[in-house]
Amino acid sequence: MPIPPGRQYWQQQLRVLIFFLSLWLLFGLCLPILMVDWLNQFQIAGFRLGFWFAMQGSLLFFTLALFGYSWYMNRLDDQLGIREEENETLQH
Repeated sequence: MPIPPGRQYWQQQLRVLIFFLSLWLLFGLCLPILMVDWLNQFQIAGFRLGFWFAMQGSLLFFTLALFGYSWYMNRLDDQLGIREEENETLQH
């Protein structure tokens, strides 16, 4: 029996959400906190890599993950034919 489009959408949406949240956990917690001693043996622009990941890297990755999630979900919407049309005029 084929999966209804709405159910298929939510299954794929949950998969991609879990994927991006797992990456966020890795880059936001594991690398800057749990692996700080190992990362500190490397440097970027004179700063230890553990410090850099804690201060900049996790925020940078989070921003990139938001764009990646948005891009993927728009692509999924297009594949399933459920993308919302962008309105050219503002409605009040």
